[in-house]
Amino acid sequence: MKSYEKLFIDGRWVAPVNNGSFQTVDPSNEQVIAKVAAATAEDVDLAVKAARRAFDEGPWPRMRGAERAMVLRRIGQGIRDRLQALAEIEVRDNGKPLPEALWDLGDAAGCFEFYAGLAEKLDENAETAIALSDDRFSSVARKEPIGVAGAIIPWNFPLLMAAWKVAPALAAGCTMVLKPSELTPLTALELADIAAAADLPPGVLNVVTGFGKDAGAALSEHPGVDKLAFTGSVPTGSRIMQAAARDIKNVSLELGGKSPFIVFDDSDIDAAVEWIMFGIFWNQGEVCSATSRVLVQRGIYAALIERLKEEARKITIGNGLHEGVLLGPLVSKGQYDKVREAVQRGVDEGARLVTGGGRPAHLEKGYFMEPVVFADVPTQSWVWNEEIFGPVVCIRPFDDEDEAVRSANDSRFGLGAAVMSRDNARCERVARKLRAGIVWINCSQPTFTEAPWGGYKQSGIGRELGEWGLNNYLETKQITRYGSDKPWGWYIK
Repeated sequence: MKSYEKLFIDGRWVAPVNNGSFQTVDPSNEQVIAKVAAATAEDVDLAVKAARRAFDEGPWPRMRGAERAMVLRRIGQGIRDRLQALAEIEVRDNGKPLPEALWDLGDAAGCFEFYAGLAEKLDENAETAIALSDDRFSSVARKEPIGVAGAIIPWNFPLLMAAWKVAPALAAGCTMVLKPSELTPLTALELADIAAAADLPPGVLNVVTGFGKDAGAALSEHPGVDKLAFTGSVPTGSRIMQAAARDIKNVSLELGGKSPFIVFDDSDIDAAVEWIMFGIFWNQGEVCSATSRVLVQRGIYAALIERLKEEARKITIGNGLHEGVLLGPLVSKGQYDKVREAVQRGVDEGARLVTGGGRPAHLEKGYFMEPVVFADVPTQSWVWNEEIFGPVVCIRPFDDEDEAVRSANDSRFGLGAAVMSRDNARCERVARKLRAGIVWINCSQPTFTEAPWGGYKQSGIGRELGEWGLNNYLETKQITRYGSDKPWGWYIK
């Protein structure tokens, strides 16, 4: 692979101040695939200052939305032009199967194209007239870009998560410093290359790779940043929120989840098994919204678990670049060890291990794990209540609707939830009772750029995607005019 030993700052590729670097590893074979630049606080400071200049003095915030839209569309097309190569990089860096990577990158391109359309609409919707109680005055509410945005993204959907933040920020007229995960930094650097080729002005997008304790902390604490956007774990989100509080920065957080999936006994068992598997085994279960906590009505409980066991054992596991693979390795040794420990903890706490948890016999290297199905999981157990972030589904029975809703809502998380039944009225009723930011009916995990994404409770603050994602990067200004050239008459009569 090509060299990734430079940072992208102010439209140029530059070596880190201290020339530091780290290695990124292919999780399917544990081999080093690239050496990557390791930014420190000094590099982050340079990147933020570049973004600050680009916002305060550069053309980007002052362009018409239609002009920014042209650049965003070129970025989207640049992703599409390199789709296969980018997807292969994503597979080697993250481990996910190639068809999933291709899907993700198509969505990333679509995200830039969607926000290009919203950028164009800003030209006509930037100001809204306000009806006042005193007709001597007129007033408008005006939308303006918030300023310099710092974005910190996770390793589970590397380029897609970058797109979710970069595209709306750029559409709004903001400038940005992007810090990708040290586990999967490569496609963020490729995005910088694509943005430069699309004639994005220097300093508008800066990409700094490195570790959270060095680059991430420096970005979240930098006084030159106006807005922080983060996707990742609750503990890290809490630290970023504390850092933001010191300067009263605007912040949006998309954090963890332990999303419930309620399956009523009038459901088709094959359809339920399909959506349960998609909800937890897609992307190796490394999904914030994964429906990892499944509640099945007692009438079909035993039959569904048997069918799920049968289908889970059929999943093809292997290198994501190999044809037919549906489950790749976990992203790193650290994550692999955490998931293995969680599985053992589930067994120790009394959950029934139906299938999975071991290393596939044909794979001697790599962070591979057979998909795990736990049944009869105690409600007080760690695996029922905490995010595992791996291919591990926890199932328990319920008797009636009220019990199912109570159990589903009994969580400190509230990102996603799902309900399945042939009774449409019941599905609608339950969907409205579930305390989650995203609720799926008769499915799990479909995600659309047009719809809001975010959670209740400890699953985060704010919403991404759709018009809500654009509003994350806009401020509202009131401009009020007095409509006469004569004194108002309060002091001067």
